Amino acid sequence: MTQLSTTRALELEELVRTHCHETPDFPVPGVLFRDFTKLFATGPAFTKVVDLMCEVIEEEGGVETVAGIEARGFLLCAAVGYRLGAGVLPIRKAGKLPSPTVTQTYSLEYGEATIEVRAGSVRPGQRVLLIDDVLATGGTMVAAASLLRGLGAQIVDSWVLFEIEALGGAKILRDNDVPFKAAWTA
Repeated sequence: MTQLSTTRALELEELVRTHCHETPDFPVPGVLFRDFTKLFATGPAFTKVVDLMCEVIEEEGGVETVAGIEARGFLLCAAVGYRLGAGVLPIRKAGKLPSPTVTQTYSLEYGEATIEVRAGSVRPGQRVLLIDDVLATGGTMVAAASLLRGLGAQIVDSWVLFEIEALGGAKILRDNDVPFKAAWTA
């Protein structure tokens, strides 16, 4: 699998890091919230991040569909899908789509959550890229990959803007055979 070249990796990390607003103790004490609104709102930076991601995706054989995890994953998903000429698939929180849907429930550190997609939204063998903004524990990304694989999709890669390394999400993804890249890890 193609890895990010040093030049691409450094450029991506710099763009994401410098266009991130950090808020301590949000949403609860002890959490450092990373908000990428500034990146999404800065056209040249957002365009460059999408272009750099897409260069790697194209080198690896491309994708047919880009699946974005609610909600900030939708922003990246739409831009990357457009740039690649690929379809876009929203992975929604439960109860947001009319029937028929396919769901996947997964554990969180504080309970359970369920995600869903429309039934028939991917076909067997379809090459799918997963996108979200942040990787924490990996539960949501693994659930999304499991949901799509259950429909027959081939997960060719997953991308996030930021990985919270201390929470071990990358290991969870590796343990579940979910390929993964992050623009910035700390």
